[in-house]
Amino acid sequence: MAGRLDGRVAVVTGGCSGIGLATVRRFAEEGASVVVGDLDDESGETVAKEVDGAYVHCDVTDAGQVEALFAAAKERFGSVDVAFNNAGISPPEDDSILTTDLGAWRRVQEVNLTSVYLCCKAALPYMLEQKRGSIINTASFVAVMGAATSQISYTASKGGVLSMSRELGVQFAREGIRVNALCPGPVNTPLLRELFAKDPERAARRLVHIPLGRFAEPEEIANAVLFLASDESSFITASQFLVDGGIAGAYVTPL
Repeated sequence: MAGRLDGRVAVVTGGCSGIGLATVRRFAEEGASVVVGDLDDESGETVAKEVDGAYVHCDVTDAGQVEALFAAAKERFGSVDVAFNNAGISPPEDDSILTTDLGAWRRVQEVNLTSVYLCCKAALPYMLEQKRGSIINTASFVAVMGAATSQISYTASKGGVLSMSRELGVQFAREGIRVNALCPGPVNTPLLRELFAKDPERAARRLVHIPLGRFAEPEEIANAVLFLASDESSFITASQFLVDGGIAGAYVTPL
């Protein structure tokens, strides 16, 4: 079925690579006008041209830049119907609580959690005016279970995204706005490939816990985002949408 987002305007943060890029392309295939928010200006302009959309340079930890991103979507295309708040980081210095310093903790919280707060805060007024909208916030499978490989601030930030999404989904449901948390398992993205290159043993430990026996492809996650953005998920809000290859349903013992 094509055209599931015909006439819709979608904002995607972190839209120049990985899940974000795959989603930008998927949204465009389904008829959406897409505004990409990212820090990668060269790639951003290329991606926007590819999908006949728009690119806005945006540091998602800066409230003014986030507000400008959503204002640009409204001004350029006339509405804000979908917000996929996806930008995030997972730096190597975020490890065990015993070794992760306060600076690393705060940086991950700002990019992964505070940015989602800022994006939701910026998108909601447009959606409230329209009485419709879908917000999808990228959490993680580690938001619902303990991670075998510790990333203490990342895990905490994704738990925050999940809880915030639930609250917003409940709060704004009667206003025609749905808010859901996407919880992917490990995905074959540049971030994961970098981890493999730097620490193959640590990365390989992730694979053994996936019942499907492989990592997800970005396009598979993008299909889940599309479902949550479209009217096909019209009765789904305040949910944790797991796309994890069976991880959360499996009984495993960490290595």
